[in-house]
Amino acid sequence: MPEEQIIPWDVDETLGELYVPSYIEELAQEVIGHYDMSVSNMEVITTKADKGGLIWKIDTNHGPRSLKILHRRPRRSLFSLGAQDYLVHEKNARVPAIIQTTTGENHVNKGGKLWFVAEWIEPLTPVSKDLEGAKALCHALGEFHHLSKGYLPPKGAEKPSRLHRWPRSYEKVIKKMGWFKNIATAYDEMPASKTILSMIDKFEEQSQQALQQLNNSAYSTLIERNDHEWGLVHQDYGWSNGQMGPDGMWIIDLDGVAYDLPIRDLRKLITGTVDDMGVWDLTWITGMIEAYHEANPIESELYEILLIDMALPNEFYKNVKEMVYEPTLFLDQELEALCTRIYETEQSKWAALEELQHLKGVDLT
Repeated sequence: MPEEQIIPWDVDETLGELYVPSYIEELAQEVIGHYDMSVSNMEVITTKADKGGLIWKIDTNHGPRSLKILHRRPRRSLFSLGAQDYLVHEKNARVPAIIQTTTGENHVNKGGKLWFVAEWIEPLTPVSKDLEGAKALCHALGEFHHLSKGYLPPKGAEKPSRLHRWPRSYEKVIKKMGWFKNIATAYDEMPASKTILSMIDKFEEQSQQALQQLNNSAYSTLIERNDHEWGLVHQDYGWSNGQMGPDGMWIIDLDGVAYDLPIRDLRKLITGTVDDMGVWDLTWITGMIEAYHEANPIESELYEILLIDMALPNEFYKNVKEMVYEPTLFLDQELEALCTRIYETEQSKWAALEELQHLKGVDLT
């Protein structure tokens, strides 16, 4: 009889957000049987029901551990599992160690997904939401990027690389700006439509200028280096995935790691923090960059790419891109208020970027 395959599931509000289909719970018991451990309790920590992913905290005779279903394709998951092993065993990085099965594997393939067990690091505490906390996050990120250099994926794994995709991703932003304009025009009676139309031309122009700057930069030279020379980006790094624990900062949830220019992670962290603050605070931004630079020095050509990537209307694009799927639900008053706040925050960006340009060759190599 063919093994039942794990598929995304709908969450019924009456069952709660942490509901797990019974067949997956049964598969979990089969997976546990591949490990030299006994489990006394299983607690669902988070689910990705729409993708078929899941994390349990499990109490075992060896102490607390995590049991995780990776929602991505198995060959893609092999890449991230290999990276996690590499960082622990080759670089002594502060990321959770993967527990091997009784046959010496770092995963179990069950239900069409890869499962793995890892150490449960505790205690883990989020850093304080102040400048010192932001610096700690950035320093840990720089350390992670530095240690990940040299990683080569195991045989049979996919090789996810975003290294050559920057121009294409910028072009995608420009294209979507046109979509946003057309949708807002077609649904002009919706609360957010007029607000979006009042700013979309400026954001589209900024995107086009950023693409031109990228094409005129050292980007094409930088990406001539091999993927493993640059190392890995986390892709989802933030205040929850970098936490203070035993012996320093730990980085968790490495499922989405990929090859890329490392400053993409740093840019996301900076612009996300700026968006939360509502202003491009130069003290915060320079402090974050310098903390990162201390752990993983940013060469001047790469620093130029960082500034170009900051110039994109990243937060606007991130927050409105879902409008293309259900405009009548998405173009509401909440989005109107969000776009207004983002636009106001953007007003302080250009003076900050001009000042940041002067860091080049001063505090950075």
